[in-house]
Amino acid sequence: MRLKRAYEAWSQSDGQRILVDGIWPRGLTKAELHLDCWIREIAPSPQLRRWFAHDRAKWDAFKRRYFRELDQRPGPVEDLIRKLGEGPLTLVYAASDVHCNNAVALKEYVERRMEGAARRT
Repeated sequence: MRLKRAYEAWSQSDGQRILVDGIWPRGLTKAELHLDCWIREIAPSPQLRRWFAHDRAKWDAFKRRYFRELDQRPGPVEDLIRKLGEGPLTLVYAASDVHCNNAVALKEYVERRMEGAARRT
């Protein structure tokens, strides 16, 4: 699973490209994004997104709150995990901060969940 800003060029090696933001990236068309799908429901709630406001000082608290939201609505995460089984996958996001954004947090959440499932089998 890879991460890529929506404003970076599409590449064949991206595999499936999935937009994981709740809001469409400003100034980009559907054709420019080369998306396979948009899983809006996997994005942080509007309230959490506004609270975080990409403030790095809130990063750890943001992740905890976002992970709780994901725990409460597991369907979109299950969909994403199924898609991972189909081949290469890139989570696409619009944030300018490449280290502290919802896609980075989501990747961490999904990887932890998959590791936990692997340990249980």
